[in-house]
Amino acid sequence: MGSVTSFFGGLCGKEVKIEEERLFRANDRPYNLSYQYANNAIRTSKYNVFTFLPLNLFEQFRRLANAYFMFLMVLQLIPQISSLSWFTTAVPLILVLSITAVKDASDDINRHTSDKQVNNRMVNILIDGELKKEKWMNVQVGDIIKLENNQFVTADLMLLSSSEPLNLVYVETAELDGETNLKVKQALTVTGDLGDSTDLLGHFNGEVRCEPPNNRLDKFKGTLSLDGQTYSLDNDKVLLRGCTLRNTEWCFGLVIFGGPDTKLMQNSGKTTFKRTSIDHLMNVLVLCIFGFLASMCTILAIGSAIWEVREGSVFTVFLPRDQGVGAGLTSFLSFWSYVIILNTVVPISLYVSVEIIRLGNSFYIDWDRKMYYPKNDTPAHARTTTLNEELGQIKYIFSDKTGTLTQNIMAFNKCSINGKAYGELFDFSGQRVEITEKTERLDFSWNQLADPKFIFHDHSLLETVKEANPEAQDFFRLLALCHTVMPEEKKEGELYYQAQSPDEGALVTAARNFGFVFRSRTPESITLVEMGKQVTYELLAVLDFNNVRKRMSVIVRSPEGKLTLYCKGADTIIYERLHPSCNKLKEVTTAHLNEYAGDGLRTLVLAYKDLDEEYMDKWRKRHHEASTAMDGREEMLDELYEEIEKDLQLLGATAVEDKLQDGVPQTIEQLAKADIKIWVLTGDKQETAENIGYSCNMLREEMKEIFVVTANTPEGVKEELVNARRKMCPESADEPSVISSRAGLFWLQKIERVEDEKVEGEYGLVINGHSLAFALEKDLHLELLRTACMCQTVICCRVTPLQKAQVVQLVKKYKQAITLAIGDGANDVSMIKAAHIGVGSVVRYGHAGRSLFRDGYSFAQFRYLQALRAGHALSYPMCKSYEYFFYKLHFHLVVQFLVTRFFCGFSHSPVGAANVDTVRDDGKDIADYQSFAAVGADLPADRHERGRILRQVHNHRAGGKKRRQFDFRLGTEVITVGCTCVRPSVIPQRP
Repeated sequence: MGSVTSFFGGLCGKEVKIEEERLFRANDRPYNLSYQYANNAIRTSKYNVFTFLPLNLFEQFRRLANAYFMFLMVLQLIPQISSLSWFTTAVPLILVLSITAVKDASDDINRHTSDKQVNNRMVNILIDGELKKEKWMNVQVGDIIKLENNQFVTADLMLLSSSEPLNLVYVETAELDGETNLKVKQALTVTGDLGDSTDLLGHFNGEVRCEPPNNRLDKFKGTLSLDGQTYSLDNDKVLLRGCTLRNTEWCFGLVIFGGPDTKLMQNSGKTTFKRTSIDHLMNVLVLCIFGFLASMCTILAIGSAIWEVREGSVFTVFLPRDQGVGAGLTSFLSFWSYVIILNTVVPISLYVSVEIIRLGNSFYIDWDRKMYYPKNDTPAHARTTTLNEELGQIKYIFSDKTGTLTQNIMAFNKCSINGKAYGELFDFSGQRVEITEKTERLDFSWNQLADPKFIFHDHSLLETVKEANPEAQDFFRLLALCHTVMPEEKKEGELYYQAQSPDEGALVTAARNFGFVFRSRTPESITLVEMGKQVTYELLAVLDFNNVRKRMSVIVRSPEGKLTLYCKGADTIIYERLHPSCNKLKEVTTAHLNEYAGDGLRTLVLAYKDLDEEYMDKWRKRHHEASTAMDGREEMLDELYEEIEKDLQLLGATAVEDKLQDGVPQTIEQLAKADIKIWVLTGDKQETAENIGYSCNMLREEMKEIFVVTANTPEGVKEELVNARRKMCPESADEPSVISSRAGLFWLQKIERVEDEKVEGEYGLVINGHSLAFALEKDLHLELLRTACMCQTVICCRVTPLQKAQVVQLVKKYKQAITLAIGDGANDVSMIKAAHIGVGSVVRYGHAGRSLFRDGYSFAQFRYLQALRAGHALSYPMCKSYEYFFYKLHFHLVVQFLVTRFFCGFSHSPVGAANVDTVRDDGKDIADYQSFAAVGADLPADRHERGRILRQVHNHRAGGKKRRQFDFRLGTEVITVGCTCVRPSVIPQRP
């Protein structure tokens, strides 16, 4: 088997190679070729001229029905058992195989064409000190290439130098993560000095040691060795293939990974094929049909043997037979003859009909004007044809909050500085004044660098800053220094900020308007304009934000030589690291934070710490060693960060507003009426998430109780979950009722399902990230599932992307219910892939965002989810299609079974031109159900909902669903038997 795999792998151009570390030199092709690194040619096609036929047929014959009809065709080649010509089976089989093969071939030809276009693009490569035009496919690891503005990045590159000041480059990463806002990369100073000199670049002989090829877009680990010095390389020094160079005249880069080794191609692996419940049902039905067919043929074969013994000799005059053929052999041959005659019981054409119906429905989704967002010209888009019938079966929806339920347009709204709150207005009597569009705005005309779009109303904050209040000035100084924003100044005084997150952009803009303007940055410094005076800070270290740390810090030296660490992050994270002297201030700030969260605002806590020179020198040496280490770099850096980010002094907190999208409360209300449970998985703090829950009708005052789980130990989490469960259902058992069963093809798949527990009334559950981490452990995950599934709404706060996926997988595994996940960013992709149905909300990215969500559906607004679920669910029309299809086959089968066998001496002759009927009826079925789907897609959502409720009521009355199936089958039998009995009775008897 291994040799066969190797053979096909060689033909397909695939080679298995394990690489633990990559080492190469710049401008040294002979040395680099010795490692046999992949060149920059890519191949996304599946087949070539030699492998197409065998591989495609192999894939198609993995479908049980195709293999069955191939076996049937072989039987028909045996004259002793076949009364039908072989082409009666071969023609439909060949037709089905050909249609699929043509579709696959067409798709693969398009992939070949796309590959050829990409591989033949031209780029400037530095060869022997001269720039030469070469095809992308000829680029090798270690080559130095030149990119120009608006040009695609050829391969994964280490940035060497650029035309921009400070060796910056701006790239658009829409093809990688869907985000259209520009990201900034910066070269090392030592390579930036090479400039665009082909002579200097041609003699550059740096040696790079880095991680092997992988699919992590946000991380890179490596070192550059040059002239006896070692420099750390991270993601900010790397340009990835798939990016586009923007606002940069030129740049030079050193190729690190090429072709299939690039991170773009590493992320283009096979997506897990999501099969619907109807697909699984069809496989089981086909197996059952096989068993039914075998039983019928066995009965007929036995009947044929009995008839042969009793009546066979009478017909030998005009039905001659071979000598020595007894009843036993006749019965055996008859069995296979009946298999051939009754072959239509296995619906070969049903698969084609279903695929065409699915394809048509996907077009209806793309064309649906009710899901078109004109603001940024974004229509809905179906990236799958196989999941449409699952839309009407959804039981659980998992949603991100920021950018999915909200608009993700951030505005600095309020703040707390040294225990005093700002951002609200009060009248002379001390009563709070509501802020409207007519409320007077602050005048920032005194600040020539202020952003004219910034809006704030509280005059007391501006007065406090102008009075040189030290805490207020430190507050905005921190916001101006602690971030990853890059400024762009096309004209004097016209600043544009390129922020990777809207929160950072809003905070830096607030500092800018209150007199602390972030003007420029280099790898070693940050320049501010503080109240009109330009000040440059030496940047000693940046302690990056990530989903685990949930904070970011910078260490700077002021012109006076003062060393300070500035830190901002989530309140729970910062509070753990505050100096005990801040306890009173922490209590006041916490009260303000709770008030802001109650208003649905996103909050951050700000803190600082003064450092001494001696400790900083030692820490920086250890930091350099850790940042240049190839093994355990992240762990070493985390330890250093933890060491220095403690005993912080609290400055205050910020509150940023992110408004709800239009129609979100109404959509959630409709989903709740459809008995769909909604879980929100967000990285925001608990109070903010709770308030948004109330704003969008997920949490309601009429709920009996809303449980909050905040324990910090496994025992505490378990106790809180158990107490909540027993309040909802006092008779609930201590241990969950887990039902084990078998499913899948041949019932080889073992599944476990936790039974639902009945609850009177509606409840909500809120659980924070710390508690969720314990609850997802093996000992507690079923307790979490039982308690959460009793609630109508679940909100998980401060969760990581991994936890989002784990929650979805937990429900998917143990509830055996259809799940849908919807999100808008790269941190939601794992959650979307884990669910049965994935939806990407691409309001921020428009068309570009679709590359982030490669499977499932995408549209621009959360409110379109109801239109998708109600208007394009194919489950009901698809099931009716299956029902009608099997009705036709069953009718034909019973006629064949009764008429030609029991009334015609168990003859092997078929009745009618079954293949002609099937082709005619299939065409009619496709047209009927495409019309059904098209008309249904244009109905209002409430009409769909009323129809669903009526069908649900009917199914629950006197076992409506099972009774309807029984009535259907009984009706089929009555009609068929009636026709069968009438047919011989109307034939005149011979006198």
